[in-house]
Amino acid sequence: MNNIIKYKDYIGSVEFSEADGVFYGKVQGIRSLISYEGTNVNELITDFHDAVDSYLECCDANGDIPEIAFKGRTNMHFKSQEQHRRAAIYAMTHNQSLNSFIVEAIEDKLSAVNA
Repeated sequence: MNNIIKYKDYIGSVEFSEADGVFYGKVQGIRSLISYEGTNVNELITDFHDAVDSYLECCDANGDIPEIAFKGRTNMHFKSQEQHRRAAIYAMTHNQSLNSFIVEAIEDKLSAVNA
């Protein structure tokens, strides 16, 4: 996927509005809304960096702890009860927790992508 930009451990989306002729996006993985835009790629990246810096400065000024994107926790839903049951049985029969089985499956998939 090429439609992301990164800065200071924050990841931002990249979208384009043909109607408005602008690139735009928002920081992903946090509840706070941090958005940015630009009429070209350089403006988009500059506004993204400025938006993240502004967010961090605002948090610092208010004594708030900035949100951390992708903290390592997620709430997932299986496609079906049967899929959930099969995954749980597989994990149990391999002396694993369901969580460790899912983490292992994700690692396997990601290592195949990065190979």
